[in-house]
Amino acid sequence: MAPNKTQPTTAAVSQFLNQLTPEKKRQDANRIYQLMQSITGCEGVLWGTCIIGFGNYTYRYKSGRTGEWFLCGFSPRKHALTLYLTCDVSHQSLDFSTLGPHKKGKGCLYLKALEKIDFEVLKKLIEQSIALTASRKEN
Repeated sequence: MAPNKTQPTTAAVSQFLNQLTPEKKRQDANRIYQLMQSITGCEGVLWGTCIIGFGNYTYRYKSGRTGEWFLCGFSPRKHALTLYLTCDVSHQSLDFSTLGPHKKGKGCLYLKALEKIDFEVLKKLIEQSIALTASRKEN
């Protein structure tokens, strides 16, 4: 089986973050970096060209395919700050009702206005996502 296209790199995360523009995007990305680092206790690693991942785990699909991925991560995309939560964000135990303005994908959370987000709620959601991922044997 082919490996994932997105792989961890040795590129400097600080250099990636420092080159972000505009300034608000750089500040928001640094704030999320610090939050995820404090939750995971891990340094961020640049995966591919624009995703910063924290921690890692081995996943196994029912088909037998396995791979390595990060526990949580983010990417400062053009239209939104994209947070990668490895569990299904529609999981019944995750409550986004008091987070603030956001959109959800299957495993992603999209935030446009970080200043409108309740950071304690966000922290709890990331912690719960990591716990859900760790509790699954198959993804």
